[in-house]
Amino acid sequence: MILFIVNSLSGNGQGLKVWKRIQPLLQEKGIHYRVEFPDNPVHAVQLLLKNVNESDQVKAVAVIGGDGTVQSIVGELAGSNIPLGIIPAGSGNDFARALGIPLTPEKALDYLLTGAIQKIDIAQSGNKTYTTIVGIGIDGKIAQTVNRSRYKKWLNMLRLGRLAYVISLLQILARYRPHTVNIKVDEVETIFSDVWLIAVANIPNYGGGMNICPEASYTDGVFDICIVHGISRFEALRLLPRVFLGKHIFRPGISMLQGQEVEISSSSPMLATGDGEIIGETPIDISIRKQAIHIMCQENRRVG
Repeated sequence: MILFIVNSLSGNGQGLKVWKRIQPLLQEKGIHYRVEFPDNPVHAVQLLLKNVNESDQVKAVAVIGGDGTVQSIVGELAGSNIPLGIIPAGSGNDFARALGIPLTPEKALDYLLTGAIQKIDIAQSGNKTYTTIVGIGIDGKIAQTVNRSRYKKWLNMLRLGRLAYVISLLQILARYRPHTVNIKVDEVETIFSDVWLIAVANIPNYGGGMNICPEASYTDGVFDICIVHGISRFEALRLLPRVFLGKHIFRPGISMLQGQEVEISSSSPMLATGDGEIIGETPIDISIRKQAIHIMCQENRRVG
């Protein structure tokens, strides 16, 4: 049996619309399934655990939602043999993009039912786990602004969700003040001045497709870390088109690191996000959990 966790509100209602397209196909194919509609992330975990603990028939879990919905339950699946599948229905869908999962619901379902199962890495910070990128700095402010904005809803309806991140960046850039940051990666400590953002990446992309760490891989056992520092506001703005293409990494003001254990502190608190959701502020520690979950994705897919 496949347990479907459907975030009805994901993507401003896309989650429920996607489920209504998927349900008849499951019945047509004779797939044994159960569906749950959680009210919030905590409820999603409760429903997951209830179904898994009460029945040994749950052979896979499928999320219909975005990166935040995946994040809410992935920690409970870590270390288990129950694979996770995704049918994208969020505003960014960065994890699905990295996995090569089609954004069309019907194609994503075919992929879920026939794709290979592979073990992949996840990130851990405190007692929370993340699948995509932990971002610190201006991207935290961007995520906060996007989640509070009215235009996110309308852009999602027009299938232009990634533009919300660009609009928020333009709003915030003029008033954001960079910080001095101390970064320790696998016990090697470095101080960076005038830091705009730090991305600790398990996959290449976030923010609806910004290719911040183009060589990041969810199977190599290390994070790719991008630090943007020591550049002017105008230079930061000029970098934006290059970030979408992954062509920024050799430009001045960009430092790239790799490691398994990351500790970040700053001269004053900086917002942190995980999988696009606000998770706190610096200081923050992030570690990699190798091959922690089974995921339905393209076997041996090269990311980056």
